[in-house]
Order: sequence, then structure tokens, then C-alpha cells
Amino acid sequence: MVIVGERINSTRKDVLKAIRERDGSLIMDEARRQREAGADYIDCNAAAVGISEEPEALAWVVELVQEATGAPCAIGSPNPEAIRRALEVHSGQAMVNSITAEKSRFEALIPLILEHKAKVIALCIDESGMPSGLEDRLEKGRKVMDMLLDAGIPPSDIYIDPLVLPISIDQGNGISFLKALAKLKELYPDANTIGGISNVSFGLPARRVLNRAFVVLAIGMGIDALIVDPTDGELMSLIFATEALLGRDEFCMGYISAAREGRVRI
Repeated sequence: MVIVGERINSTRKDVLKAIRERDGSLIMDEARRQREAGADYIDCNAAAVGISEEPEALAWVVELVQEATGAPCAIGSPNPEAIRRALEVHSGQAMVNSITAEKSRFEALIPLILEHKAKVIALCIDESGMPSGLEDRLEKGRKVMDMLLDAGIPPSDIYIDPLVLPISIDQGNGISFLKALAKLKELYPDANTIGGISNVSFGLPARRVLNRAFVVLAIGMGIDALIVDPTDGELMSLIFATEALLGRDEFCMGYISAAREGRVRI
């Protein structure tokens, strides 16, 4: 399972304050904690600082994260210029979070993805907006996937995201994501699937309980990568256990190693 650590996001007040004040210690500490907890990629997002400041800020964050951990980054921004600056300072193969089937965004990002040979998260969004229900997710997913494949992106570098949306807004959002996930894996077996798990619980109490339950369901549907908080020890324990139970952990070695290292919570 590929784990993308979600904590360095400027929507969090402490992270936004650290970026604005160039408090590198907080950013580096967050990166280290996530890496030590099992993150394969560290998500970096500085969008809340504003359009004019974001390119410099995002590049600064990426450099700090890689200095602290050596890990690759998932570079997230609505601003293609910020993504360009971040890719220029990134060492190794980055992940771009994210691209859509919206023409303007696709055309702005695809040259950067090709130039830097980056992995990319493909959202099931097109010119008509966010998806609603299963069929709309599938239609938008096929559209963005066909665009990426036609552009020459290797399927193995694509992570399809059917979009986790809050069940507080529509109780069907969770099951629509899960069913779309399974179908997209069937349609594009050489590509990967991914989801931002914590979105499912937005607006509801005891969010971590819902996140932990949903991560088990998503793994059961065959998800390949998770955008989560890896410092949630109970959630990570469930990931190790679920993969072992589903036969996705050869000889249960991942689970055994995690237990021996004290990373499985009892």
C-alpha cells in the first residue's frame, strides 16, 4: 500500500502560520513524523497563502520536506505555476496532486508532468464539475484517463481518484466512491487507484472512527494508495491488518514487521 501523508496542508492553521512565517522547524517536524509513521510520499500544499505568494512558498516547503526526510513529495496546488516551481526544486520522481479533465488545467499541467516524468493523481472531474453518483464518476474517470494515456503518461504513473466526498452531504457518497474504485480498477488494470480518505467524514463528529472504517472498506475494494494521516496509529494498524487478511501482504511480513516495531496498536 502506498501511503501519502496529508498533514502538510495550508488549510491547517498551524501549517499556514508556519508557511507565512517561514517556520521551517514545524514543516520539517511534520514531515519527519509522517515519514517515520510510514508515509511513502509527503503531500505538500501551500495554496492558502494566496496566488502571488504560493509558487515561492510551495517550493520552499518541498525543499524542507525533502531535506528532512529524503522522501518524494505529492505536490498539490490549483496553481500550475506553483506546481512548476515545486517540480523544479524536487529531487527524484514527484507526484502531482492533481490533474482533471478540465481543458485549461490539463493543458497547463501535462507538459510539466511529461517534462519531469512525474506520477499524477487523476481526479474524476471535468468541465461540468464534481462528480455525482457512480455513473458520473465513471464517465469523468474514463475521460481523464483517456486524455492522460493519449498524452503518453505510463499507466503505472497514474493514480485514479474517484473522489471521496462527505457522507454528511449525501449518504451515497461513500458507496459511490467504492463502487467506482472497483470498476475503474477493472477498466484500467495497469493504473493505480487512490483516495483522500478523511474527506468522507467532513462535518461529522468523531471523524477518526469514520475514517478508520472507510479505509478498511477501500482496501477491501482493492485501492492501491491512500491519502491519510499516518500519525493516526489506529488507522495505520487497520491498514496493516486488512492487507494481511485480504492476502495482500506476502507471508504477513508487513504486519509482522509493523507489530515487532510497535506500529500495530492493540
